[in-house]
Parts: sequence; C-alpha cells; structure tokens
Amino acid sequence: MNAETGETLEAIGIMEILKALPHRYPFLLVDRIVGIKGDECGIGIKNVTANEPQFMGHFPNRPVMPGVLVIEGMAQTAGTLCIRSLGPDTKPSLVYFLTIDKAKFRKPAYPGDTIEYHVRKISRRKNMWWFRAEAKVGGQLIAEAELGAMLTEA
Repeated sequence: MNAETGETLEAIGIMEILKALPHRYPFLLVDRIVGIKGDECGIGIKNVTANEPQFMGHFPNRPVMPGVLVIEGMAQTAGTLCIRSLGPDTKPSLVYFLTIDKAKFRKPAYPGDTIEYHVRKISRRKNMWWFRAEAKVGGQLIAEAELGAMLTEA
C-alpha cells in the first residue's frame, strides 16, 4: 500500500515476469517486482547470489556485479511494466532497448546483496517508453540511468 495515497500497489513474482519477458537464466536479472502502478513506476528486486556465472570472471577474488547487468536489470523491470500495461488480452511483445542515457555507477553490488531497481516513467509515445531508473542496495544509490524501451510484435 502506498503510504502517501492509501492506494494498493501491485506486486508480481517470477512466474509472471517469465510470462512477460523472453529472458531466461542466466540472463533474467529481476526476481520479482513490487510497488507497481501501471506503467508509471515499480521496483524490481534482484537477489544477487555467489553462484551466478558472471562472478567466475568478474572478479574471481572479489566478486562484483557487473554494472552493465545492473543496467539490464533496470531495463527488464521497465520492460515488464511496459508489457503488463497493455493488458492481459494482449499477446506478449518483445522489448528492445532504445537508449541508455546519463548512466552513472556509484557503488558496487556484491553476492548477498539485494538490488532494488526503482523505475519511474518519464514519457511514452506509441510503442516507446522512457524511464528514469535507480538501483539501490540497502537504501543506498549504487547506479542510475535513463532508459528507453520499444515494444515490437513477438
């Protein structure tokens, strides 16, 4: 529930994310999404675990979640919101990146961390959306970017 408005916000788990996105392990980078308000905003949750394949090479003695994968997790959260906003009777579409702008990496994420991808819609034009995204661990900003997404027919 949104404390400011009293509005009940939606949440979805991994099964609904899998229905919306074509991504699969090891490239599915969001485990659930909470605080969903249509295509306006939502918070993707990623539980970072030490057994993920990227940690074998990034970096073996000090595993760090690659920044590009943090950005991809933001995009997958936004893409899921886009697809869900079309309604349950709409055939799932493919989501493609249009743009990544103003990306900044503030702190690393490590195995054992829970990353929250906070995404908020900036605008929409036809089948294209733009979002402002922030990745946080323990409430601290670790990365941010503006992302553009486009839906196409599957």
